[in-house]
Amino acid sequence: MTKQKDAQPGPSPIPPRPGDDSRGLSGIELTAAALSVVWLVISGAFFLFSGNEGVDGLRFLLTLMVIFFPVGMIWVAALGARSLRIMREESTRLQTAIDAIRHAYITQNQAGGRDQAPHPSIVKKLDEIADAQKKAETTLAMFTSTRAAQIAVQAAAPDPEPGDQPTLALGTPAEALHPPLSTSDFIRALHFPETADDQEGFAALRRALKDRPSAQLVQAAQDVLTLLSQDGIYMDDLRPDMARPELWRRFAKGERGRTIAALGGVRDRSSLALAAGRMKQDPIFRDAAHHFLRLFDKGFARFESTATDAEISELAGTRTARAFMLLGRVSGTFD
Repeated sequence: MTKQKDAQPGPSPIPPRPGDDSRGLSGIELTAAALSVVWLVISGAFFLFSGNEGVDGLRFLLTLMVIFFPVGMIWVAALGARSLRIMREESTRLQTAIDAIRHAYITQNQAGGRDQAPHPSIVKKLDEIADAQKKAETTLAMFTSTRAAQIAVQAAAPDPEPGDQPTLALGTPAEALHPPLSTSDFIRALHFPETADDQEGFAALRRALKDRPSAQLVQAAQDVLTLLSQDGIYMDDLRPDMARPELWRRFAKGERGRTIAALGGVRDRSSLALAAGRMKQDPIFRDAAHHFLRLFDKGFARFESTATDAEISELAGTRTARAFMLLGRVSGTFD
């Protein structure tokens, strides 16, 4: 195991930002400048040698417009093309950074990284992605939920294994000293922090990770959210049909099949097709999905016994519950 960790490849470097180099004028600007010069020469020569005499003020104004207006249009088109090129390069750089973090995260988990602190380079890359998101507005909405989930789980202390937990007198486990996790904290933790500045969300998540059953569910949810994001499936993009609390209670009591099919409210066909294909072809994804579904079943059964209808409806709107709806339909829970 030690050799495996030592040989673990580091995250791939992030390409430089567009504009960070010193290449000077690009081909777009040079082409625009050349067209401007050609047009000015042609139009100027035309009006100079056309032989027009007695040019009045209106004719002079129209002459200037004919000469310089096309030049302005050329540079507007050039600046637009340059902005489009920069945005494409920024999006490519952002995707490269996401792939590097996903590779480092999966490699760390496979090498036993669950019991280790997150690699400093991962935290650095997350900061760089946050900066890149300010320029890549079209990517922000899709990326928010998964990035928040990764930061949240990595920022909190990992849950220790049973054999590693310190014990008190008479064999009392240390976790017995922590107060029971409140219902509101459980719901908030399953939704994950909205942003890196969501202090309330991080506080609820830290408290949930001190409760072993809740921590297991949070970790499993974060794993499937990360895997789903690899196919461009993000919980914030889903708008599932919400089922009544009574139906959720029947699910908590062990009812399965078509009678509770309304719980699988996700109707997005592309997300369902992508998840179903991944479930069939990727054994790692399939194992992670089934593990998550089992923990969600147990966690919701504990939650339902003391939760009100309003609290059940609130939990049904979390990112974790949406992942359950999607994977439940794909795995046949509601068939």
